[in-house]
Amino acid sequence: MSHIARIENLHAGYGRAEVLFGIDMRVRRGAVTTLIGRNGMGKSTTIRCLMGLLTPREGTIEIAGNAMNGAPPYKVAQAGLGLVPEGRQVFPSLSVVENLRATARQRADGWTVERIFEAFPRLAERKGNYGFQLSGGEQQMLAIGRALMTNPELLVLDEATEGLAPLIRAEIWSMLDRLKQTGLSILLVDKNLEELARISDQHYVIEKGRIVWSGDAAAFSANRELVESFLHL
Repeated sequence: MSHIARIENLHAGYGRAEVLFGIDMRVRRGAVTTLIGRNGMGKSTTIRCLMGLLTPREGTIEIAGNAMNGAPPYKVAQAGLGLVPEGRQVFPSLSVVENLRATARQRADGWTVERIFEAFPRLAERKGNYGFQLSGGEQQMLAIGRALMTNPELLVLDEATEGLAPLIRAEIWSMLDRLKQTGLSILLVDKNLEELARISDQHYVIEKGRIVWSGDAAAFSANRELVESFLHL
């Protein structure tokens, strides 16, 4: 199967307010797919629906060919999706090691605490510290490590580098490069168009709850000015 996730005609919202108006997306296996848009356009709502954190009002969500409409988050995780949420949301009263082990799912030749420490040496240095004692960048590394410890088929990152110092951002982009080379499927929400253009295979631009442009890496490069017009950069 060429797609790890498929979203079709997705409608969703909060209370009486509708936020998504018929979203269509495909996330290919082994590819990096981006969802780009200004704040408040529906990116996080799309991610929440995909992860089972919000029940869609209409539409189809498939993961590995299985219908997951309205499935609870633990079912989505069992299906192979790992989330790095916006705002990081590490467990503040657990240590780095405890955070990594809290939701871990073992797999032969999969991610372990030792492998996470090799990928993020800064976390190894802080392994005994509690979540609330970490900097924002360290918390983001921990959130990525925690998601990887579930050994996901698809890694979903919502605002992957927002608000981080340049050196930390560079370290995270380098990590994403390495993950791509392993063949891991990645769905990425971020605002750094230069890095997204470099690393990504497929792009979707969302505006006011609708996909207004999509294309592969070559199309993204050829239509960069159009894409930026949607983002008002």
